[in-house]
Amino acid sequence: MATSSLLDHVTDLHVEAPLPTMYRVRQHFDAPDVGDIDAAVARQLTALDGRIEPGMRVGVTAGSRGLANIPVILRAVGNEIRQRGGHPFIIPAMGSHGGATAAGQEEVLESYGITERTTAMPIVSAMDVRQIGQLPDGPAVYMSTTALEADALLIVGRVKPHTDFRADIESGLAKIMTIGLGKHRGAQMIHSYGTAGLSRSLAPAARVMVQHANVLGALAILENAYDETAKLEFVEADGIGGPHETRLLNEARSLMASLPFDEIDVLVVQEMGKNISGTGMDTNIIGRMMIVNVPEFKRPRIRIVAVLDLTDEAHGNGAGIGLADLLSRRAVEKLDLRATYINGFTSGIGGVQRIKLPAFLPTDLDTIAAGILSCGRGDPQNARVVVIRNTLELSDLYISASLLDDAESHPRLDITDAGAKLPFDEAGALNLWSVPVHV
Repeated sequence: MATSSLLDHVTDLHVEAPLPTMYRVRQHFDAPDVGDIDAAVARQLTALDGRIEPGMRVGVTAGSRGLANIPVILRAVGNEIRQRGGHPFIIPAMGSHGGATAAGQEEVLESYGITERTTAMPIVSAMDVRQIGQLPDGPAVYMSTTALEADALLIVGRVKPHTDFRADIESGLAKIMTIGLGKHRGAQMIHSYGTAGLSRSLAPAARVMVQHANVLGALAILENAYDETAKLEFVEADGIGGPHETRLLNEARSLMASLPFDEIDVLVVQEMGKNISGTGMDTNIIGRMMIVNVPEFKRPRIRIVAVLDLTDEAHGNGAGIGLADLLSRRAVEKLDLRATYINGFTSGIGGVQRIKLPAFLPTDLDTIAAGILSCGRGDPQNARVVVIRNTLELSDLYISASLLDDAESHPRLDITDAGAKLPFDEAGALNLWSVPVHV
């Protein structure tokens, strides 16, 4: 944890600023929904007809964080494999997560609701890998021994924009193979080439894996702006890291939620954490990449990001904490610097550059006030302030009176109350959303 002596330096550092009247607004998105998951999985996996021989051990990947309905999806996948005579089992595909241990990765899966009971499949967790290739002018390719020894593999995972780079292939099926099934050694190797190397290596490394294992294909999962299952689609093995996955990535990007304003002086984030995004806050939402030589987003343009808390589900891992400008003390008190730094070092240059500790203040009230005073607006009483619960949940938010005109003309926004000052308790804590998030 952060040392008490460090925190003691800010105990009496109180800040006063004109706090705006805030209005609660509801943001609406076009959001397709898959509906009956069992039926959708069954439709997509008709592609497996004739490909599974009786008795085949079929490894199914699992590991995407914050994925809606994932135990239900995996259970349905297992049922389809059994109906064709196969014996399905789950392989944790999450690189170095869980402390880079087999037991730790099982614990991470359990925190996602993925267990033998919920999925009706055994979990075979091991960290052993084998080098199966070498990319020209790039990293060696490592693959889980468990995956290589399976009779067949079905890749299951979400396709979505990455938080570190822009490319035709980002966070999706190729990444689940390359980083996830590469385990700790493979993840380290890929990340050691930096963000540019990561974007170049995912697709070709996945193709090497397809050549060395019997990959039946993949079940791609897309989510809508409300983080619900929007689409399930089967992808042939040769489509992993190829045009089919690129098309799904573009579709996933079009389904994403976003902040409703391009110009924000202070964005207050109630909580961040690894269960929200691999970088604690989704960079696609806050418009900050903050990696040397990686282009920044064109929107939104946010002057100050103030973070008030770290989720309990993050278990102290503050990866991405450096994306914030200001922290409340309660977020700092939850930081496990060892876990944060290990995650940062494993993630390479982007991870290290985004684990820098921002300035922190004793209370939420002080943190927000400091943001308003330091945002560069000459009339701080008119600062454009937005408060969100986290970067995963953007349908319910609070905006300052200075944004009302923009909100009234915005096609996605409804103003739902008459406005009030932010409700701080006697200790200066803000809890607009009192129920912890579980994603």
